[in-house]
Amino acid sequence: MKAAIDKVLSLSEGESVKELEYHLTSLTDDQLTTLITNAALKGKDSAAVIKAIFKGSPVSSSDGASRRLCVYKHCIPLCESRDLQTEVASDIIGLLMLETHTLPGSALAALASLFVDAIKVGEMGNGKSLELFPTILTALAATEAIAYGEGELSGDEYKKQLINSLCSSRWDPQCVIHLTTMFRDVPLSPEELQFLIEKILRMFHKLDLQEVPPLVYQLLLLSAKGCKKLVLEGIIEYFREQDVRQKAEQKEGESMDVEVQTIPQDQLRHVEGTTILHIVFAIRLDHELGREFLKSLKVSQGHPLCPFSIALLLSVARIQRYEEQVFEFLKGAVTKNFKDEQVRQGSKLLQDLLPPCHSTSQMILDTVKNSVFGWDHVTQSLVQLGFILMDSFGPKAGPFGKSIEAPTTTAKTPSQLACRLGGQVLQESFKLHEPIRGEILEQVLNRLVTKTASPVTHFIELLSNIVLSAPMILLESSSKVTETFDQLSFLPLSTVQGLLKAVQPLLKVSMALKDALILVLRKAMFSSQLDGRKSAVAGFLLLLKNFRVLGSLASSQCSQALTSSQVQADVHSRYNSAANEAFCLEILSSLRRCLGQQADVRLMLYEGFHDVLRRNSQLASSIMHTLLSQLRRYYEPEQDLLPPVKLESCITAQGDQVFLQEPLAHLFSCTVHCLLWHQSVNETTGGDDEDEEDEGGFQDELYTILDSVTRRMIKSELEDFELDKSAEFSMASSVGVKNSIYAVLVMGIYEVLMEYIFITGNYSKNRFQEVLELFNCYHKLADILREKSGKGRTLASKTPRSLLSLGFVSTLLTALFRDSAQSHDESLSVLRSSGDFMRYSVSVALQKIQQLEETGHTDGPEGQSPDKTFFYLCNITSVLMWRYTNIPSAVEDAGKKEKSQSMSLLCLEGLLRIFSTVLQQYPTKLASFLCSLDVSEEMEGEAEKASLTEKTAFYIRQFQRALFSQLTGGEEDFNSREAQLLVSILSLLSRLLEPSSQQFVQMITWTVKICKETSFEDISFSKGLLSLLFSLHVLYKSPVSVLWELCQDIHSALGDIDQDVEVEKQSHFAIVSTKTAASTTLLVLSQVGKVLDEVDWLIAKKKDRSTSDRTTSGGATQSTGQQDPVEKAVTLQLGTLLTALNELVQTALPTGACTDTLLRELSRTYTILTTLIKYYIQVCATHPGQLPARLEKLVKLSGSHLTPQCYCFITYVQSGEASVGANDKKKKRKEEEAVMAASAKVLRESKAIPTLIFNIEQYEKFLILLSKKSKVNLMQYMKLSTSRDFRINAATLEAALQEQQQESQQTEASQVSEESQAPKKKKRRKQ
Repeated sequence: MKAAIDKVLSLSEGESVKELEYHLTSLTDDQLTTLITNAALKGKDSAAVIKAIFKGSPVSSSDGASRRLCVYKHCIPLCESRDLQTEVASDIIGLLMLETHTLPGSALAALASLFVDAIKVGEMGNGKSLELFPTILTALAATEAIAYGEGELSGDEYKKQLINSLCSSRWDPQCVIHLTTMFRDVPLSPEELQFLIEKILRMFHKLDLQEVPPLVYQLLLLSAKGCKKLVLEGIIEYFREQDVRQKAEQKEGESMDVEVQTIPQDQLRHVEGTTILHIVFAIRLDHELGREFLKSLKVSQGHPLCPFSIALLLSVARIQRYEEQVFEFLKGAVTKNFKDEQVRQGSKLLQDLLPPCHSTSQMILDTVKNSVFGWDHVTQSLVQLGFILMDSFGPKAGPFGKSIEAPTTTAKTPSQLACRLGGQVLQESFKLHEPIRGEILEQVLNRLVTKTASPVTHFIELLSNIVLSAPMILLESSSKVTETFDQLSFLPLSTVQGLLKAVQPLLKVSMALKDALILVLRKAMFSSQLDGRKSAVAGFLLLLKNFRVLGSLASSQCSQALTSSQVQADVHSRYNSAANEAFCLEILSSLRRCLGQQADVRLMLYEGFHDVLRRNSQLASSIMHTLLSQLRRYYEPEQDLLPPVKLESCITAQGDQVFLQEPLAHLFSCTVHCLLWHQSVNETTGGDDEDEEDEGGFQDELYTILDSVTRRMIKSELEDFELDKSAEFSMASSVGVKNSIYAVLVMGIYEVLMEYIFITGNYSKNRFQEVLELFNCYHKLADILREKSGKGRTLASKTPRSLLSLGFVSTLLTALFRDSAQSHDESLSVLRSSGDFMRYSVSVALQKIQQLEETGHTDGPEGQSPDKTFFYLCNITSVLMWRYTNIPSAVEDAGKKEKSQSMSLLCLEGLLRIFSTVLQQYPTKLASFLCSLDVSEEMEGEAEKASLTEKTAFYIRQFQRALFSQLTGGEEDFNSREAQLLVSILSLLSRLLEPSSQQFVQMITWTVKICKETSFEDISFSKGLLSLLFSLHVLYKSPVSVLWELCQDIHSALGDIDQDVEVEKQSHFAIVSTKTAASTTLLVLSQVGKVLDEVDWLIAKKKDRSTSDRTTSGGATQSTGQQDPVEKAVTLQLGTLLTALNELVQTALPTGACTDTLLRELSRTYTILTTLIKYYIQVCATHPGQLPARLEKLVKLSGSHLTPQCYCFITYVQSGEASVGANDKKKKRKEEEAVMAASAKVLRESKAIPTLIFNIEQYEKFLILLSKKSKVNLMQYMKLSTSRDFRINAATLEAALQEQQQESQQTEASQVSEESQAPKKKKRRKQ
């Protein structure tokens, strides 16, 4: 064989080609192939042999052409066989590629078919010979004609047939990557490319996970030819399906306790990570790919995001040019998702039509979890996204830097939810990724320091969560916390308190951190800024609360136990407790210096001491001595002198201004609470003898002082304080300011003493008599203040905040209203006999509840503890509920008419505020709250078992009975304020009912019944009741039918715009009368607006879905026989609304707010009708077919009924406003106001009416377009209005001129008569 090879080579080297040709002709095909095989296997002369064969096989001769074809046919499988060395195979393929263009068309076709057949049977596993296929296809495409069957095809057509056949056949998974690589070099038309890419994407599912990233890489290179969007969407869709499958398997495995994993999670995540890197690399090189990626995500809104696409987006955000776009898109996607879910939850109609939204927030949190698997390219962007969400959607600053939003424990609005999501992303990222912890902490602390003008509660909450979840991890970055401490004296007080509370668990385990804080707080004590000094006090008080001294009560006995996750390292060891004691006493000595500072600083100290004492009972002696020495400064020791306190020492003057120096009432309050608590502790623990000797001194002295002050305060007249009726309380003068300060201090002391005597009095009649005498003094002073401030309208008109503690208010109300013990009856009757005292006790409760609702805590001891305030709130509610339900307001105070509010009304107002507060501040404790209101024995057995809905329904029935008795009593007994409060309470409680429950249906049935049968003409009550009806109805079913009935009632009550037309008298709802019709109209129109919002939202959703369906499936056809449920619902809603508005447009509404609002809602209705028509134009363009019959009916309804009436209504509004203007002119005294009102009306009218006409015409314009597209004449229902025909009507003009002439004659006559009565000069001046 070597000789044969050598002969061929020597002949090829010679000059005579003929000899070589002759020699090759003498060889058979088998001999030739054997020759090539042997040369190739030896690897030396294979290329030279093939070259020689080609040299001796001219294409011009048929033998030469067939020999060449034979060589090709033999070499292709030979290279694929893996028997050859890689270099030899590459040489052979390279040589064959060079000679391909010389082959005739038939040979090319044969070779191409050979390749296609080999691929179909899976013989192309190596992929080496595939490099030749693109060259063959390119040469084939250039051939003019190729025999195909009995006829001929052009080379290009033949190539298309081949590619089609190839892509339609089954591919061996092994050769998918080789084929994808090969097709990069094949010239393809856009259709062929799309067909090919779809085939490759379908093959993803047949590959091993590990083979996906290289295939993605080749696909991305192939996408340089086009179809970028298809490639990206296909890759994302594949990983979305894998994620869903993996999640389902994981869930199934958990429920069955068996590992069912076809997709290992870690492997899938690593493959996803590699794929993301490939895509990002491709986007860096090809910006067109990046643009297509973002564009496809924005367009396919109907197709939700998934963890993979979010991770990909976040990785792309690392490329600077896409950063802003990506974060804007994610921000928008998050808020849109929350808003959509909120809209859907707010309407039963939408819940029935659409499934729940895919939770984007959950997808983002899944991405955070997935990023554990080495996705370093995602983590940095996750942190950025978290901060962007928190910065963009955190609480906003209101006037004077205060937060606009009330503090709530749960996030409700889309903005609050987005902000909370940002916090969750950062918290989870902090736990999972060590490298970014420092950055997260630094950014959080930086924001606390720099964002002094806006609220930072969300960042404090995040810091607190990080500390609780990973305290030891945080200690690694404690230097950053120490740096922040240096800024404490410059930060707002609320930020300081939040920050110190958040890092407090760290102080227990890090001495360095604690020492750094103490150093900073000591410096802050001497800060020139008041806020800095207040921050120091807040910090020191917090330390005193949390570093307990040995022998203090266990935390279970404290009012605020530390959470179990907080590290309590220093509490029990002997050395630490001794160190703590020295440490605490040192802090106390620092705090004593504050007693010489401004009132605000002292106030903080007095409000904090009680909590410190409860947590650190061993400090009692020190604290009590401090308070005693401070009290002595202002106490008058001479027992015969009145008043018993030195008020002059409590104020200080600076120039003309007077300031409060010592908040004396708070000092008394702090002393009383600390003393009482200390006494109760001694009673329960039976204090040691040593302690009693040590402490007896201060205890006895304090009791003596308090009793003496009480006795003398009762004796003191207001004149003793220089506060009689003649005193000045104006805030404009220094005397008035001084008197106001004195009054507030004296009233505070009265209140503190009332609480002290009630608690220490032990139900003694004489002691309670003293309470009442103190109250009478308080009441007298309060009346003077109220009277004076009523005249002056000064800042002092606000009632000073009560100093009674919430716990005492709860005890007092329970004693006054629910205590039926025989032994207490005599003493309590002293207090019960005073109506003013009873009213005062309820109004203080009201004030406390209001403060709790607004700020989340109350003044006084235990006011900062959520558990305690909740407990007291339950007690107060129970008392108020019992008082209101057991003593009807009709019975109360019968026969005497008092100016002040009745007790029942006060109780009811309290209940309304309480329900509102509990819903806002304690949403998780609603069930236990309702259980605690033991109003009657009915619920006692079932209370524990009943669901929240059942418990709520029980209390709803109580208030329904009360409202029903109000409505059945007759108009003279009807109390409008009470009825409104009852409706407000029912509105709040009805939110707790499950909309699918039987109780909810009963509630809505009852409300409808009341609305239909109540005929009291009370505007405020009717508004409240109808608002309740609408809020319930929208969660039960769509309210359009109710709106239609109400519109008929309004039309019937107010009459028609054409006075000759008599409206058919019908009354569905008795609550609608001539008096209440105008307010009802505004309510109905606001509800119409909400329905229009829902319809608009539905159409937008439908558009999004049809767009994404079109892009993903290339337009799936919709069956024409059956209308889509969303389209059907939209048409029905709009149809009923049009009928309702048709009633209103014909109603003689009073001009002003009603007509303006109606014009605005009509404009919106036509805008939404136009949107619907545009949607159907879009549908007709993609699915030509018949229009739904319902749509034709809707168009007919709008054209024949509503539009003509709109033009009549416009005429009515214009003529009505002209007549109002004419009446205004007659009132000479109000001429200027009339001009201003008229100009405002003209301005409103100049916008509303033209906008309405424009929207009607736009609607008609698009109807014409839809008529052309659908071949249905929709314009047959439209009539051109005469209002737009601007020809002069001669008869109308003549009538107007005559009227004008008569008016001018009348005015001349009136002028003559006026001139005879008044001097001429004055008349002229008036003119």
